[in-house]
Amino acid sequence: MAKGLSHGGILQKIKPEVDMEPPLSQLLYCTNDGGKVLRPNMVYLDLAEKLVAQIKSGEIPPGSRLPTHRAFAEQNGVALATATRAYKTLKQRSFIVGERGRGMFVRNPELPLTLGIEQFEDAPPVDLVFNMPADPGDGDVLRSGLRWLARRGDLNSVLRYQPHGGVLSERRTIAAYLSNRVGKIDAENLFITSGAQHGLSIVALGLLKRGDIVATDQLTYPGFRAVVGLRDLSLHSVAEREGSMNPESLLRLCKTKSVRAVYLTPTVHNPLGSVMDEKTRREIVAVARHFDLLIIEDGAYDFLETDPPPSFLQLAPERSVYIGGVSKVLATGLRLGYIVVPPDLAGAVTMAIRATTWNTPAVITALVTHWIEDGSILEFENRRREAGARGQRLCQEYLNGYDICSHQYASFTWVRLPKRKRADPIVAMLADRGVAVSSAEPYAVPPGTDNALRLAFGGISEEGLRLSLKSICKVVDMA
Repeated sequence: MAKGLSHGGILQKIKPEVDMEPPLSQLLYCTNDGGKVLRPNMVYLDLAEKLVAQIKSGEIPPGSRLPTHRAFAEQNGVALATATRAYKTLKQRSFIVGERGRGMFVRNPELPLTLGIEQFEDAPPVDLVFNMPADPGDGDVLRSGLRWLARRGDLNSVLRYQPHGGVLSERRTIAAYLSNRVGKIDAENLFITSGAQHGLSIVALGLLKRGDIVATDQLTYPGFRAVVGLRDLSLHSVAEREGSMNPESLLRLCKTKSVRAVYLTPTVHNPLGSVMDEKTRREIVAVARHFDLLIIEDGAYDFLETDPPPSFLQLAPERSVYIGGVSKVLATGLRLGYIVVPPDLAGAVTMAIRATTWNTPAVITALVTHWIEDGSILEFENRRREAGARGQRLCQEYLNGYDICSHQYASFTWVRLPKRKRADPIVAMLADRGVAVSSAEPYAVPPGTDNALRLAFGGISEEGLRLSLKSICKVVDMA
């Protein structure tokens, strides 16, 4: 297994490539009295090392804003170009990061490089594994939201314990927001969670029991596979038909196994990007009703589809659980999700929330419901769709000779490799070049595994994606 990689290419840590500096001995020259000083054109290294020492000692803590390039130059009595070079050196060595329009900041060394203030623009690594939506204006929206929160009355209310499923007025706001997409929702059947992944955990903990069989696609979301493993559930794959679960295959499975539930991402499937048509959904509902299956509908990416078929929540409300969240719309750091269940399952969900997080994330919920009410969240959705469309066009441009599966607005693409090419060596070679991608293994439910790559480009600049796609094509051709 390639160093720094596991589970078929999921990025854990890839060390950034940096410009190699010459040895210190080459940077010094002797003075007449026998002393040694830095050559004049290497003074920037001395400035950089002084800042490194201050950062490492904690004198300048993570998150601190550094002086502007000009102010730093004046403080140290050097030319602007020298100060700029010192900052560039620190940025390449991952000690500082730049935020557009705000300056340079000390990076928190405990965070992976791709989870800092911004993605690196001039140095690898490029993370095409985790989908992290981002836009240069996102920070401004958060600042505005925090100012609104600080001005609102009874700020102490968000510091207290909340009802286990969330404040009813906020649940009504989220239910109204979802109604255009998944149908009318009774707010009392909607529960706020600490992200969609927490919602999946609640289903496994509160609505399923150990040993239960759950049917799913041959390729499915790795986060659900993780939940299944911890809860000791049994995951069975069902053959696909035109990119979606084949109802006839589900029927055959149910005839031979005591299936308890079926887990689906029917609208903008992860990782394929497909959208299940209404006919297939109704056929699956028929099977579910005949065998009394619980339908678990994951709607993490369904905001990307502008004209979705009816949700399972609409088609079979008596047995459907709908799970979603705002992380793919807003930001991965804002962990707020929701789960909608039939009334008879409300008590079990409440107890599962109580057992796992006790109550809802009040500060984030207040911000998100505010953004729903003022329309900001719809702007975010449009930004994500536009960014996804730009990325898809680049993928089509560079990968037009490959078998690719995607959604026109999704920020990820599934690339099936030629039979003579193996994914694992390609993943390893790309990692050596500073580009992290995932193979099919994390998504594949045994017995089969696609020979494919998943490329996630949310938050990656167009130039960064272009360079990455060039590297991918080159490596695949070499493999």
